[in-house]
Amino acid sequence: MAKELKELTPRSESYSQWYQDLVIKADLAENSAVRGCMVIKPYGYAIWEKMQRVLDDMFKETGHVNAYFPLFIPKSFLSKEADHVEGFAKECAVVTHYRLKTNPDGTGVVVDPQAKLDEELIVRPTSETIIWNTYKNWIQSHRDLPILCNQWANVVRWEMRTRLFLRTAEFLWQEGHTAHATREEAEEEARKMLEVYATFAENYMAMPVVKGVKSANERFAGAVDTYTIEALMQDGKALQSGTSHFLGQNFAKAFDVTFTNKEGQRELVWATSWGVSTRLMGALIMSHSDDNGLVLPPKLAPFQVVIVPIYRSEEQLKQISEKVDEIILKLKAKGITVKYDDSDNKKPGWKFSEYELKGVPVRLAMGGRDLENGTIEVARRDTLTKETVSIDGIDEYIATLLEEIQENIFRKAHDYRAGHTITVETYDEFKEKIEEGGFILAHWDGTSQTEELIKAETKATIRCIPIDGDKTPGKCMVTGKPSSQRVLFARAY
Repeated sequence: MAKELKELTPRSESYSQWYQDLVIKADLAENSAVRGCMVIKPYGYAIWEKMQRVLDDMFKETGHVNAYFPLFIPKSFLSKEADHVEGFAKECAVVTHYRLKTNPDGTGVVVDPQAKLDEELIVRPTSETIIWNTYKNWIQSHRDLPILCNQWANVVRWEMRTRLFLRTAEFLWQEGHTAHATREEAEEEARKMLEVYATFAENYMAMPVVKGVKSANERFAGAVDTYTIEALMQDGKALQSGTSHFLGQNFAKAFDVTFTNKEGQRELVWATSWGVSTRLMGALIMSHSDDNGLVLPPKLAPFQVVIVPIYRSEEQLKQISEKVDEIILKLKAKGITVKYDDSDNKKPGWKFSEYELKGVPVRLAMGGRDLENGTIEVARRDTLTKETVSIDGIDEYIATLLEEIQENIFRKAHDYRAGHTITVETYDEFKEKIEEGGFILAHWDGTSQTEELIKAETKATIRCIPIDGDKTPGKCMVTGKPSSQRVLFARAY
């Protein structure tokens, strides 16, 4: 295991390679036989399951229900909303045939040319079109509204340059799709879900985020407004970590979804969509981890505590295990997830390194002397510190410690962001500071032309127009034209 750790590229040497190494070595995911796609391994999927469970509960607490819609979308559906199809056309995987046949020369199978589909099917890049075609059948009256549906699914966007979790051709996500009687209800829904995402990111992922609205250039294809949460990774790059879209009546118009209002008049329905994906796994890794491996916030760790016995004989192991069983019962009663690793095929030092690499928040070790003294060694993953404590009241101690670790991880990420967020006045200063990474707050004149110029010259994009940002008017750093407030710039994943 020491050799495995030694092979983990330091962040200072190559942040990109460090990330790739860590995803592989911590057993989170690996590249698959299908180009651009990944295999999420059990440990990585356990983290994603924790995210799912929390988010699913949060969605249901806000009145949403789960449903499932088809993986395949008729090509004609994508043609109905012009901005939407333009935004996704280059990323679509297309199904053209429905059957294979044995190659006449006996070398395997080939596509049967007689099995060509009358209309090609798109493997969903997102589900607005198929869902709004369905909603047309569900919605007749104002009594049918609102519809508050979410689905957990996979989607395909044919990416050419991929990176595990951050950008893959196929990925897992949830997508909410809601229908409303009024513009006000739909806009409130879009903002509400942004708050749900921000709460999850900060309270569970321990990842501070900036809430904001996307510029016209950066908003979702087919949306009127896109709300976003933006996080800053340890290499100074931004990561869009969740989006919520106010779709107006665009999809209702495209699919003729109307309802009879209380006055008996026909109206178009108002819409939202919102989603987060397995990209959050990348965000979690890059927000907190270090050169020793993963650092996981306790609320999302597959198991929060691992216990390793250190013994000289089978009899001693039996005695330690009896004491550990008592500790485990107390910890589980507190809702703490525990793994007891008494396997005999790895030495304790190897296990310590493995669980450090995998980011387990707390490691407990008990040996013969601990058994005699009624103590146990406690190691924290976030600070890499150790202390020996009494096993009396260990459940309360660990519960408090896990809360402290969760808070400390968030505070560390928050302090990093604060130390890498600056305000600039001039374009020359902007071009200099963007090379150092981090968030930059600057005035912008609101035009797409200026935004595109900045992106072309600096590779920086407007991450968002912050909702809680400085609303003091000023002058655009590039053109000198009036600016209503500062916007958030960064280079991004």
